[in-house]
Amino acid sequence: MSELAASAGTSGGPAGPDTVERQFEPFRVELTGYCYRMLGSAFEAEDAVQDTMVRAWKSFDRFEGRSSVRSWLYRIATNVCLDSLNGRERRARPMDLSSPVPANSPLPAPMPEATWIEPIPDGRVVPSVADPAEVAIVRESVRLAFVAALQHLPPRQRAVLILREVLAWKASEVAELLGTTVASVNSALQRARAALAENPVTAGDPLRPMDEEQQALLRRYVDAFERYDLESLTALLREDAMLQMPPFDLWLQGPAEICAWMLGTGHGCQGSRLVPIAANGMPGFGQYRPSGPGGALEPWALQVLEISDGRIVGINSFLDVPQLFPLFGLPPTFEG
Repeated sequence: MSELAASAGTSGGPAGPDTVERQFEPFRVELTGYCYRMLGSAFEAEDAVQDTMVRAWKSFDRFEGRSSVRSWLYRIATNVCLDSLNGRERRARPMDLSSPVPANSPLPAPMPEATWIEPIPDGRVVPSVADPAEVAIVRESVRLAFVAALQHLPPRQRAVLILREVLAWKASEVAELLGTTVASVNSALQRARAALAENPVTAGDPLRPMDEEQQALLRRYVDAFERYDLESLTALLREDAMLQMPPFDLWLQGPAEICAWMLGTGHGCQGSRLVPIAANGMPGFGQYRPSGPGGALEPWALQVLEISDGRIVGINSFLDVPQLFPLFGLPPTFEG
């Protein structure tokens, strides 16, 4: 039995569970992307989509076709997300919480998982069959910086902005989904735009697998990191590049500080190997670090790189590998 049918049970509406699920499944990826932008967490997004599917299955006998299945699912997903966000602190990135610190700063205590914007695999949010323009829009709209900026908005404004600006819904469609007026939707969108303008999102280059220049930059990064040639590595960084490492709230800025960190507190990364992944519309790597001198290579961090104009502007090292490596399909040991 399918996961949806198992969650919902085997009795209910007039259509069988397999028939209903076949109508829902084509929307799973785009719904996951929507819920991820709303919630900032890959795991919460997938839970929200599953909850949406179960609620839709249970109430399918009351669906009268006054709207499309797609818009009906989005209405349910929006309510699930708004319920989840009720009274909760927003997720953030380290630079949202503190100023950059010098490389000799001690490691603080880790903060709870719910503090942070989490990465998500491209395969969970980027349609596998779509025209290049649609793929580019999706990749742009799940970048870490954009998702973090969305978290500054009140939840309903967040939903309005995503539906209108990212998904290109009409104001009348959003009003119907939210049970409000077109004037209210337009007002919410105006306020959301103004809030984002106060903290503009830094432009970045999405992952372009067919772009030889970008691929050459990534090859140089891997080569320099694995050889631990920090002179070559820092030469790839823009002057304002940052390094952050959730669940720690500290972050470093500038090639000199990043180099000093990697030679100091981060010296254990020498001898690491990198396995490519695609996350948040950007290139990334699973980092396997030696467990000790001559030790086995073990999961250490999930790196997501931010690139702009041929230089690396951000190295996001997420250290919650017990959750993140399985999410990205990375093996528990380095396999060469």
